[in-house]
Amino acid sequence: MKLSETSIRRPVLATVMTLVLVLLGIISFTRLSVREYPDIDAPVVSVRTVYDGASAQIVETDVTKILEDQLSGIEGIKTLTSESREEVSQITIEFELERDVDNAANDVRDRVSRARGRLPDDIDEPIISKVEADASAIMWLAFYSDQHSQLEITDFADRYVKDRLSSLPGVSNVMIGGERRYAMRIWLDKDRLAARQLTVQDVEEALRAQNVEIPSGRIESQQREFSVRTRGDLNTAEQFNQIIIASRGGYPIRIQDVGQAELGPEDDRKIVRVNRKPAVGLGVVKQSKANTLAVAHTVKQELQSIEQSLPQGMKLEVAYDSSIFIDRSIYEVYVTMGIALVLVIAVTFVFLRSPRATLIPSVAIPTSIISAFSILYALGFSINVLTLLGFVLAVGLVVDDAIVVLENIHRRLEQGQSRVRAAIDGIREIGFAVIATTVALVAVFVPIAFMTGTTGRLFSEFGLAVAGAVIISSFIALTLTPMMCSKVLSSGAHQNWLYHGTEFFFQGMNDLYRRTLTLALKMRPLVILLGIGASVASVFLFTTLKSELSPVEDRGIFVGVMIAPEGSTIEYTDHYARKVEDLYSQVPEIQKFFMVIAPGLEPPNPVTKALTFTMLKDWSE
Repeated sequence: MKLSETSIRRPVLATVMTLVLVLLGIISFTRLSVREYPDIDAPVVSVRTVYDGASAQIVETDVTKILEDQLSGIEGIKTLTSESREEVSQITIEFELERDVDNAANDVRDRVSRARGRLPDDIDEPIISKVEADASAIMWLAFYSDQHSQLEITDFADRYVKDRLSSLPGVSNVMIGGERRYAMRIWLDKDRLAARQLTVQDVEEALRAQNVEIPSGRIESQQREFSVRTRGDLNTAEQFNQIIIASRGGYPIRIQDVGQAELGPEDDRKIVRVNRKPAVGLGVVKQSKANTLAVAHTVKQELQSIEQSLPQGMKLEVAYDSSIFIDRSIYEVYVTMGIALVLVIAVTFVFLRSPRATLIPSVAIPTSIISAFSILYALGFSINVLTLLGFVLAVGLVVDDAIVVLENIHRRLEQGQSRVRAAIDGIREIGFAVIATTVALVAVFVPIAFMTGTTGRLFSEFGLAVAGAVIISSFIALTLTPMMCSKVLSSGAHQNWLYHGTEFFFQGMNDLYRRTLTLALKMRPLVILLGIGASVASVFLFTTLKSELSPVEDRGIFVGVMIAPEGSTIEYTDHYARKVEDLYSQVPEIQKFFMVIAPGLEPPNPVTKALTFTMLKDWSE
């Protein structure tokens, strides 16, 4: 083993190679994204088409059906679902896992462009977008005030808060839920319109014609020129009231003659409350490859700065944070990995009975695990529960190579060889076995990466993480471990009092094992029957166990959904939603509840929904 001998004779080289691996692992660890599970989401493409003024039935026949017929022939479609509601057609296409989402989106665009000539002329252009699982908000912030209206809160959030959060590293978008945007609302009296022989369409045409700013050219002279600007955009309710709709008998008819204009919200059919307080929700969406925990931490830090600049009476707080569970899950895995490391080192010390000998595997284990993060980064993986559990398993695997090398070199020391000669001869004797063991373990875990379907996508990172840690541990066992053995091990003649005091116990253990093995060899039929019985019992127990993709977990958050009867108004649904809030407020374990009331039009019956996102104290504190 030339590499091992070079490491023994050039200890600085072996140390530098190990430090380079560790440094690459640390840098990779800081750059890896953090997720709960690996990215296993199937490629999904959506087509959204808006048809103003159309009913759900017209949208279904004139838009959705035409697009469905055109899109159904695309290669690799797993499911195609559509939803037609008033003014909106939504088609969602899920492709097979093997299909590239960019190519799939291009195919969808081609098919939609072919069908465009058969669609109504006055529809908005269909919007084709790739749907990502990461496009959902990882955090919802509640923005509320006792001294400001929701119009003012929305305006402040849109102009001052949204941009500050959107510019943070890792943030893709900030959504505003339950917003109330300023708009001029025209309230018309049908009797007045009928008396003047006018219709709503006449009012709409007058608004379009007179509330517009158009280019008016310029005035030129020999030495100077001026741009001419015609102020046609209206801003106040009085200006809208003075718009002339038509003339009857030589007298102009204005909007104030058939109704009135007033400043109000553009849409008031969505209600958001946090702990029964009216609020505006800000949803933070992270970038697809961003670190969820880092984004959440950055947002919370920015909130401390934003709160200092809020107007008096406005408050901004976190109403829902999905990163809490991920943070706790990752933390628990880190704790488990630390416990496994301590236990392995403790067991190693108990059997080796030498602090010097224990130091060698104690260095090899964390070195192999930390260096393996560079493999995750190179393969485009992430830090998640499964990759970290793979490292927990690898703690027990990576120590094997170091223990085998250490024990063989220590045996030669006890035979009277010098430390350098024992290290060289020992690694020559055991080096091929270390490589063979590594290849066998890699052959077990690498095939997991070639599994197909959701299970394969889910566990591929797990298998390659373990295989990568084992490969690096083999390199450490062939370089750093024999080098350290040649420097820190002591011969059997210089063992400490603990070694000599416990030698009788281990000698007795060896004798007990020898007698047990001899007895088993004499009773071979019985041992075979016991093995067969254990195998049959294992098969039976395996078939009776319940199966599921992932275990049920307590996330400290639950979501409640209320669906109102057909034709219910927002006010009707809100009445019963307040009763639910009264019940929630009486439960001491609930810290926050986030209520959203909005129309959810489910074709062909319009209904309203109320959703609650409830966080329990145990997780949020």
